[in-house]
Amino acid sequence: MDPQTVTPQNADERLVYKAIVYSYLFWLVGALYIVAPVIAWILFCRLLVKKISYQPAHTISLAHYVWLLGMWVMLMALIVGHLEQGLGLAKLIKSTIGWAKGWALLAIFPVVACLNIRPQIIYRACCQVCKHTVLLLPIFLLAWIIRLPSTLYVSPLSIIGGPGPEFFSLSLYEIDPGSGIPRWRLFTPWAPALGMLGNLYFIFALQESSTQWKRWGVIGSLLMVLMSQSRLALICYLALFGYFSMLKFVRSPILYFILCPVILATGFVGESILNKISMSIAAVKSARADSTRVRQALADIAVERWWNEAVLFGHGIVERGPHMVEYMPIGSHHTWYGLLFVKGLVGAVALAVPMLVSFVVLMVNIFARPLAKVGMAILMLLMLYTLGENLEILAYLFWPGLIILGKALIADNDNMPTEEANEQISTRQD
Repeated sequence: MDPQTVTPQNADERLVYKAIVYSYLFWLVGALYIVAPVIAWILFCRLLVKKISYQPAHTISLAHYVWLLGMWVMLMALIVGHLEQGLGLAKLIKSTIGWAKGWALLAIFPVVACLNIRPQIIYRACCQVCKHTVLLLPIFLLAWIIRLPSTLYVSPLSIIGGPGPEFFSLSLYEIDPGSGIPRWRLFTPWAPALGMLGNLYFIFALQESSTQWKRWGVIGSLLMVLMSQSRLALICYLALFGYFSMLKFVRSPILYFILCPVILATGFVGESILNKISMSIAAVKSARADSTRVRQALADIAVERWWNEAVLFGHGIVERGPHMVEYMPIGSHHTWYGLLFVKGLVGAVALAVPMLVSFVVLMVNIFARPLAKVGMAILMLLMLYTLGENLEILAYLFWPGLIILGKALIADNDNMPTEEANEQISTRQD
């Protein structure tokens, strides 16, 4: 297939492709938060129909079932937590709907990868979003220069309900309260989330077969990371760059000839290197000292209350923190602390086990299947961002990565590793 003419070939691909390409359009009307859950459950129902009617589809692997089981356990922990805390039926229903729009997506999107959806379609669509970002950059810069209102409006669709108004607002820019300099979040709810999406699009851009679209993808994804001014995004970008660079030479003896003297030299200057690393970490934290302080306080409160009040099933719902953490939700800015506080040890294990199983499966196949390398990069991204974000809240943004992760987890005897074979399967008519 011509790299310049990657187009959807069936209904599933068209749905996924248009949902990604029209990201900015959905953002304008405040529908972006709604689109992902709707697509997830539609595709999931389509997969069930295909399985029941024995239509062509990939076999759901053990790793997929582990994700389904993990998120089901997450729901059970939520229900038990509500019952233990006596939160009432209304809050239980609301939280269950929230689970269907958040945690459930972490299992559904990898599973719907068993449909005939080519990875190339997702790569191309995300590169188009990167192109849109580059083209729209002058508008966002001009809005800050002429001091337009940072947030133009909040969509009426916010009445549907969500984590907050920022998920339905049209923000042109924002001013960092610590440094006083502008940063951008574009179609994401906050700037660090834009950095996460920029890293995901960087992974996809490197897989793009068209040189032109790859260029748009790399430039646009780097722009997202820089506009977000997120420390974690910059670290993750460098880590991904190093990961893909190493994979190119991991089987070459040249790499090991280079590494041997480097390792020997490291032994002599190891203490100095460790000191410089410690100084670098301290410098990164001091770059936004107030943010670091708030994050640490939120973590401390979450762990203390989890351990002393609700170890197994957590508190059931998110609670606002005190004034010292600017009334931010307890456990926010960190997936594991948030899970421990809201869903307890059971909830944390329900996420850790699928991630561990996925890591093992991908590591076993990382040199046998090209897609396993991409899946590992996405899993690395998710693991890093569990330390700085709540994954379930942002699942509506990084869901294309979950589909690619699901593709990488497809069972070996059912997965066709060559691009030609994948294209043959994807062109089957529904």
